[in-house]
Amino acid sequence: MITGVLTLLGVLASNSRSQAVTETRLEELTREVREHNNFARRMPVVEEQIRVMDRRIVTLEKLKD
Repeated sequence: MITGVLTLLGVLASNSRSQAVTETRLEELTREVREHNNFARRMPVVEEQIRVMDRRIVTLEKLKD
């Protein structure tokens, strides 16, 4: 009986620690996904700015000649 109770307490303590580690990992993954999504939203804006800069450079090069 005593062994069973001690085993049960050990299992409960182990599960509690495991749950804490899982929650920490989940929070870190959630943060990384949010960073990625923010990056993915900004990329089209950056690409358009690069196209505009390229057109301006071409125009300036034509004016120089």
